[in-house]
Amino acid sequence: MQRVLIATSNPGKLRDFAGAAALHGIETAGIPNFSSLPLVVEDGHTFEENARKKAEEYSRYVPGEIVVADDSGLEIDALNGAPGVHSARYAADQPHLADANTDDEENNARVLRELQGVPSEQRTGRFVCVLAAARNGKMLQTFRGVAEGIILDAPRGANGFGYDPLFYFSDIQKTFAELSAEEKSKYSHRGAAFRQFLEWCEKRMADHII
Repeated sequence: MQRVLIATSNPGKLRDFAGAAALHGIETAGIPNFSSLPLVVEDGHTFEENARKKAEEYSRYVPGEIVVADDSGLEIDALNGAPGVHSARYAADQPHLADANTDDEENNARVLRELQGVPSEQRTGRFVCVLAAARNGKMLQTFRGVAEGIILDAPRGANGFGYDPLFYFSDIQKTFAELSAEEKSKYSHRGAAFRQFLEWCEKRMADHII
């Protein structure tokens, strides 16, 4: 079984990836001793820049292994695309300068404050995920997934993380925090990007490239 290492300590992300990968005969795991590695500063202006930087730098610590890193976030049209690349640090006074993620509930609370009074038809937004795969510090490929939805005025559900409780996916009339692991793999931005990655892996395995 092909093994892929995921550059994150976020248990929600690891769970999202593991379920989808198993269906393709691919094993996923976290990078050993990931929390002890030097932190990669996510100072890119786009999701792709941050994902590429993390994948390239973290892959240097596990020679020969394919390392996947993602950068993802929420873009809200009424907020001109915010929180965007600053999604994980949005509750900070200056998110672009924050050196640590802020609490999910605080991030959600700021979004709700900024959308107060905005009618539902104008609360459109999307989750975006860019995955980058690298080996030995060299970029292999990137993959992008998007999920369109509506931002609610109160959280719903307890299964997700981040902005999942606010993100209403109209196709199945649930928030992302109300989805099962299988549903999230099918409908989410991360699932869409990861499926592209898995198809790429399968093709490389079939061609005996990896």
